[in-house]
Amino acid sequence: MKAIVCEEFGPLDTLVYRDIETPPVKDHTVLIRPEAIGVNYPDGLLVQGLYQMKPPTPFVPGMEVAGVVEEVGAAVKNVKPGDRVAALCQIGGYSERVSAPQKVVFPLPPGMDAADACALMCAYGTSHHALKQRAVLKPGETLAVLGAAGATGIAAIQIAKAMGARVIAVASSEEKQRIAKESGADEVIGYDNLKDQLKALTDGKGVDVLFDPVGGDAFDAACRAMGRGGRLLIIGFASGRIPELPVNLTLVKEYSVVGVFWGSFTQHEPDVYADNMRELVGWYLEGKVKPHIEGRYPLAEAPQILKRVLGRGATGKLVLVPEGV
Repeated sequence: MKAIVCEEFGPLDTLVYRDIETPPVKDHTVLIRPEAIGVNYPDGLLVQGLYQMKPPTPFVPGMEVAGVVEEVGAAVKNVKPGDRVAALCQIGGYSERVSAPQKVVFPLPPGMDAADACALMCAYGTSHHALKQRAVLKPGETLAVLGAAGATGIAAIQIAKAMGARVIAVASSEEKQRIAKESGADEVIGYDNLKDQLKALTDGKGVDVLFDPVGGDAFDAACRAMGRGGRLLIIGFASGRIPELPVNLTLVKEYSVVGVFWGSFTQHEPDVYADNMRELVGWYLEGKVKPHIEGRYPLAEAPQILKRVLGRGATGKLVLVPEGV
C-alpha cells in the first residue's frame, strides 16, 4: 500500500510517497480504509522535528482519518468490518490503510461526510476544549478569534455561537473575513489597529475571551485589549513567532493566560474528550456546527498541502484522499 513517509526529520519536501507494508491487525486494533485524511498544523511541525512529540523515524504522519473498517482484531467489540468510522491517532494517518486502537475509533452517524468527521476531531476538538474546559465561556460573553478563517478559527466561531457568546472574528483578508462572517461571527475585523478595534467593539471594556492560534504581533496587540477577569487562550503560534507576555498587564487588568494543549487533554482526560465529541456530533447533526472543507487533495500531494497549511495559505479544513476513493 502507498503512504507518505517521513524518513528523517527535516523540510516538508523530504517526505516520500512510497509503498509500505500494510499494518498487522492485533487483538485490540481496527484496520481502516480511509475516505478522508485530515491535514493539521501539528503534522507539519512533527515532520520537521519541531513538535513536542518526536516519534522514531521512519514514520507515517497524520493524526485523523475517517473511512470504512476492513478488519478488526479478536478483542474488538465496538465496530465491525463494513462500518464507517473515524479514528484519532498520534501518527499513521497519511496512508491507504490505517491501524488504530479500538479505544480511539468511533462509529460515524449515517450520512456524515468523512472530511467533516476529520475536522470535528482535531480542529473542532481543540476549539471546543479551549472554550468549554479552559475558558469556561459563558452565554453573553464576548469572544475574539484570531486566525478566524482557519480550521480552528471557524470551529471556535461556530462553537462559541452554540454556547451563546458574541463573536468578533479577526482575519487578514477580505476573503477570509467573508468566510468568518458566513461561519457565524457577529463582527469581522482585520489586524490593523487591533487593540483599538477590539476596545471600540466592546465599548472600552475589552474582550472576555481571546482565542489565539497566531501569536506574534497579533498577540502583542490583543493582550492589551483584554477585559477584567478575561481569559487569553494560547492555542499556537502560526505566525512563526512565540510572543512574550508583559505580565504587568495581567496584574493591572486581572486576566488569566490559559494554555490549550488538546493532544495532552485527550490523553489525560479521555472520558471528558469522549463527552466533548458526543456534544460536537450532536451539534453537527442539529446543524449548529458545519466544517468548511476548502478542498480534497490526492494523498501524494501531502507535502504541498502541508506547506499551505503551515504558510497560513489555507482556509477551513483540507483533507487528503487516497487514490481510488
